[in-house]
Amino acid sequence: MTTTAPVVGVLAVQGDVREHLAALEGGGARAVTVRRPAEVEAVDGLVVPGGESTTIDKLVRAFDLQEPLRARIAAGLPVYGSCAGMILLADRLADGAAGQQTLGGMDILVRRNAFGRQVDSFEEDLHIREIGGEPVRAVFIRAPWVEEAGPAVEVLARVETGPAAGRIVAARQGSLLVTSFHPEVTGDHRLHRLFVDMVVRATRRGR
Repeated sequence: MTTTAPVVGVLAVQGDVREHLAALEGGGARAVTVRRPAEVEAVDGLVVPGGESTTIDKLVRAFDLQEPLRARIAAGLPVYGSCAGMILLADRLADGAAGQQTLGGMDILVRRNAFGRQVDSFEEDLHIREIGGEPVRAVFIRAPWVEEAGPAVEVLARVETGPAAGRIVAARQGSLLVTSFHPEVTGDHRLHRLFVDMVVRATRRGR
């Protein structure tokens, strides 16, 4: 029995789009770029990539994508946000720029650039039970963290060492998945595979 690969879009207004497209293909999806409202409607799932959260917010509004995205998120579209994508999926920001808006959907309070500036970028191994096997090599680049998580949020990973130990850096709520770090740059596609599995399950429920 063959199954059709789900169509997963990558929001392609700014950020590391190409890397996510490749990682999604490696995770079993048919990956496409999303830049127009009609393309939002055509996907089974969506990735909001890392980049500059304030820039992505402005471009999403400029391209008339904000309301279509919010509507599909509210309707249960599976969405994975990495780094800036985590910020865009948060219901609340601890230190948002003036006028900054989010797409929302996840009951979390996120702090932007929580680990410091670009020079404070770092890597760390994280143990994530949901993907099994070896630890994930997490790359943090001007990364946010989750400062507060609501009761419906499932924490998948916390920083394990150093001054930020205990900070939430991966979480899931319903059909939404977020990470502070960038799995798309490491060649390890397990988190993307986890997300593709979420998309497949949501697609089956919708039939």
